[in-house]
Amino acid sequence: MTTKILTVLMTCTLAPPLWSAQAPAGETRRADGRCAGDNVLTPAEKTAGWRLLFDGTSKAGWHGYNNQNTEAWTIEDCALKTSGTDTNYGSDLRPDLVTDAQYTSFELSLEWKGSKAGNSGIMYGVIEDPKYQAAWMTGPEYQLTDDVGFPRPLEPNRQTGANYSMHAPDPARKVLKPIGEWNTTRIVVHGAHVEHWLNGKKIVEFERWTPEWNALRDSGKWKDAPDYGKAKTGRIALQDHGSIFWFRNVKIRPIDDGA
Repeated sequence: MTTKILTVLMTCTLAPPLWSAQAPAGETRRADGRCAGDNVLTPAEKTAGWRLLFDGTSKAGWHGYNNQNTEAWTIEDCALKTSGTDTNYGSDLRPDLVTDAQYTSFELSLEWKGSKAGNSGIMYGVIEDPKYQAAWMTGPEYQLTDDVGFPRPLEPNRQTGANYSMHAPDPARKVLKPIGEWNTTRIVVHGAHVEHWLNGKKIVEFERWTPEWNALRDSGKWKDAPDYGKAKTGRIALQDHGSIFWFRNVKIRPIDDGA
């Protein structure tokens, strides 16, 4: 009897916990290795001022645009996942996910992958207002699409990496990975200056609020969105456009612009 009890106690003591007790607060890392290294900050990133926006297990720090319900957003394989539809395109509007915090100048980094014929986006400088149904009507958008399998031709300024319907990416520098593979996006916003990066290459660069930017804005699709792109401080948004997309390793580094 004593031997059996001792064996049970040793087994319980040696069994690894589901979640590592060594993970820093707010950073979950599975002891079985699944998702190890994802949705965590390295010591160097912490020293550089990076902040984790997604912990890999919850939607903490995010809410639905204009406080819409976010049940359609799920977490799968340690990534935020949009709801999607069978056809992936042309579905009814679903709520965008926006950060609780607002940012002025910053560097945003994340990984994403999409599905065939998919369409989504990452927005910044987003403001919430009941007169707008979605974040794209207020904040510039880093476009995410299946450039190859989209169901209709796409203008260059509506392809992946573009400042949606404003600035097209540089085709000579753009490298988009095939559907099902993870891409890395980096967005730098420093005052009026904005850069879009894709898989380590800068593919878009522009200045906001210049006469040229204003002319481009006013000649585009923003006639029904008078606040588009005007905010100097706003939220980050992930778009649910009815396609299935995944987002992970979402992190931000605020930039001190001296203001």
